[in-house]
Amino acid sequence: MEQEKLFCKGGGCTAKLGAGILSHVLERLPKGPADGNLLVGYDSKDDAAVYRLTDDLAFVQTLDFFPPMVDDPYIFGKIAATNALSDIYAMGGEVKTALNIVCFPEKMDLNILGEIMRGGAEKVIEAGGTLAGGHSIADTEVKYGLSVTGIVHPDKIYSNNGARPGDALILTKRLGVGIICTANRVKEASGEAMDAVIESMTTLNKSAAECCRDFSIHACTDVTGFSFLGHLHEMMDNRLSCRIHAQKVPIFTEALHHADEFLLTAAGQRNRNFTGPYVRFENVSFAMEEILFDPQTSGGLLIALPKEDAKALRNKLRSVGLPAEIVGNVTEKTTPEILVTGE
Repeated sequence: MEQEKLFCKGGGCTAKLGAGILSHVLERLPKGPADGNLLVGYDSKDDAAVYRLTDDLAFVQTLDFFPPMVDDPYIFGKIAATNALSDIYAMGGEVKTALNIVCFPEKMDLNILGEIMRGGAEKVIEAGGTLAGGHSIADTEVKYGLSVTGIVHPDKIYSNNGARPGDALILTKRLGVGIICTANRVKEASGEAMDAVIESMTTLNKSAAECCRDFSIHACTDVTGFSFLGHLHEMMDNRLSCRIHAQKVPIFTEALHHADEFLLTAAGQRNRNFTGPYVRFENVSFAMEEILFDPQTSGGLLIALPKEDAKALRNKLRSVGLPAEIVGNVTEKTTPEILVTGE
């Protein structure tokens, strides 16, 4: 079927360029004069840009779009929008406006595009934002996402590199999305697993971000295409290390089976190639390693906060229905940067 071919080519955050390639390009771009009001820019490897307007107000700006990873256009629209909105929450912000980004074949049924955009619009409304317009171009393949603007107090920004030794690390959603979507494309994933993955990918990080407001958050990022370990490596910022307890990491259990069957993604292998040198595994299965390198689409928040507050935040996250868990702790800089144990 034409729709199935168009919607099952390996989309979502598996379509991202590898971190190594991206860094190579970005470091060569001209930066121009420094602007003291640009609090967060692309040189910080953070989730979104933040620009200060006044002493009490800054706007958060992000965009994200990708090809489909599911057959249903409406569900794809919801996933793509949820993923794009996530960067605002990862910075501690509040969603205000969104613009559609659309690439669509001119000869394709426009009802499909309507369903994609309907799904996206519903998630923007759920986030409390306003869909204010967008831009579309004719393309050979479907791609969809959002450019999103939010607001945040300049003193309450969640950076991704503010973690401190002794901090606990909390993950708010399960891992294994990329592997299960890959298995689904070859008809190997169960319906139950795929339903659970879709529910996760369409769950806004809004509730998780709201739970964080009552705590002193040192660092936060959302886990997407660069994988749990890739985003954790960015969080360590070449100045810290951490210990991760693999058995504590929330996962989609079926992903372990598919990883053992080598139903993996090219993006996952790029993540391993780039981040692997910073990681040492002790008593961790191959399948679990792959899940930790697996690119996530619309993943959860990875949060660093004082150890004494960790259980209270985890419990609050669980009270709103999230499978949050304390997955490890931050230490002073050592070798390896990231130690993952199966104990």
